[in-house]
Amino acid sequence: QGYEGLVEGGDNIKQANWLSVSNIIQLGGTVIGSARCKAFTTRVGRLRAARNLVEHGITNLCVIGGDGSLTGADIFRSEWGGLLEELVRDGQISEEVARENCRLNIVGLVGSIDNDFCGTDMTIGTDSALHRIMEVIDAITTTAQSHQRTFVLEVMGRHCGYLALVSGLASGADWLFIPESPPEDGWEDLMCERLGE
Repeated sequence: QGYEGLVEGGDNIKQANWLSVSNIIQLGGTVIGSARCKAFTTRVGRLRAARNLVEHGITNLCVIGGDGSLTGADIFRSEWGGLLEELVRDGQISEEVARENCRLNIVGLVGSIDNDFCGTDMTIGTDSALHRIMEVIDAITTTAQSHQRTFVLEVMGRHCGYLALVSGLASGADWLFIPESPPEDGWEDLMCERLGE
């Protein structure tokens, strides 16, 4: 459950083995869970997460996420030494344990269906999101044609129109709105004229 799992600890932290990761590659989304974690935005929450990691001897993290997840990872890394000092001071871990776990290594991977990160061809999640969108469009297109109706489909993409643009091109959409190119005045008449054609 992302940072929630680090803060809560217990059964949320377990070793992955061959059996636990078998037969999951075809699944959309993430089978390990994901959660927004308010506690991790506080030092107290990050202190609990540090203790849980140290108890398991974990000093390497692979963080897959967007702006919030990667910002949290950077804060956690920068505070790591101070968090361990506080745990020693409070008697929650020994100085020896703190020395053994003195360095936190983090690899950050952009997980964003928006495909809005410079320097990469496609962010993690974009391809599977596009795949699902095209499945839905294929199903809707048949219904739209049989009823001779116009259908409006909204896809995700907070400030980025990548999913809308690519799925619109792939499906032959008649009209498209993306945040990077807001419609000009009078777009309604132009759209109605286009749809009329």
